[in-house]
Amino acid sequence: MGVSKITRNFQVTIPKDIRELKDLNEGDELIFMIEEGEVKLVKRDEDILEKAKGVWDIEEDSLEFERGLREESEERRTRELE
Repeated sequence: MGVSKITRNFQVTIPKDIRELKDLNEGDELIFMIEEGEVKLVKRDEDILEKAKGVWDIEEDSLEFERGLREESEERRTRELE
């Protein structure tokens, strides 16, 4: 476990033990997910959304799907704040 501060630009340094555990390297992309009220970090696997596409019967490409998820999440967050 490590501790990190949020900078004024809302950046954080991921502690070494977490980087090693998740095999995170410079340039990797992370997906931030909220599950049961907890934030989870997942290393983005370029192929993961393409694999899920077939399972979930999704017709859009992975970038369009991800964009849609973000928009839905933002809409939910906006409704919760109202």
